[in-house]
Amino acid sequence: MKLGDILGGALALLCVSAGNAWAQYGASPSPYGQPPSPYGPPASGGQGPGLSAGGLAPPAPLEEQPTAGDQQTSARLAEADREDSGRGLEFLYLNGEAGVTYLGLQTFESHQLVDARLVATSGVGPTYGAGVGVRLVFLTLGGRFRLMDFADYQLWTLGAELGLRIPLGAVEPYFTVGAGYAKLGAFDGAKLSEGLSAGDVSAGGYDLRAGLGVDVYLSNTFSLGAVVSGELLGLSREGVQPKQGSLPQEQAIYARDGSSVGGALSAMGVVGLHF
Repeated sequence: MKLGDILGGALALLCVSAGNAWAQYGASPSPYGQPPSPYGPPASGGQGPGLSAGGLAPPAPLEEQPTAGDQQTSARLAEADREDSGRGLEFLYLNGEAGVTYLGLQTFESHQLVDARLVATSGVGPTYGAGVGVRLVFLTLGGRFRLMDFADYQLWTLGAELGLRIPLGAVEPYFTVGAGYAKLGAFDGAKLSEGLSAGDVSAGGYDLRAGLGVDVYLSNTFSLGAVVSGELLGLSREGVQPKQGSLPQEQAIYARDGSSVGGALSAMGVVGLHF
């Protein structure tokens, strides 16, 4: 055998062996014709590098710092909480009152409502009253009755009342306005003629009232206070005839209709219950 043939066979065998080794240990082609990654296969588990790969990480969330306005609001709320009386919402109130009233039956207008020669048209007398109603935050709505007792007669009023209250902790000022019916009667029989009795002469009409008061809460449900109020009274009556005989000349005024517009001023102490 020639030396050239031997060398050619050895070279061919060496090429075949090198091709088999490349096929077994070489890099596998990347799918879709992409070149193989220079960084090798992905980490175990098949997941890519995290957000912190390469020394990078997302920034920490920023903490919101309270502004000066927020701090002032918190301070005011804390102060209001300290000054608060501790009372909860009020839905119903009851109160009783007692005091004095000055009455002028014919202060603004006089059309012989009474015989002024025998019956006092003005005076001071004790007054008693009671009120009940509901409350919605700052507003109250209810009814009130008052009885005023004078030397020659009695006057009572009954009406609706609207109030505006200003809570200042345990002290609570308020304003009220009201309107209703007024009745004058129970005259002193000695001031009338023999032919008329105390029940024969009476007058009725409207009552308009406005008041200013203050309550001091001694507990959540109990208060003491005072109120001053002014009233406008419009009263009228029908003429009456005696049961026997005729009215004497000095009492003839009651045979005709009469009316008047007067006023009253009251100062009252108030005891209240609140629910």
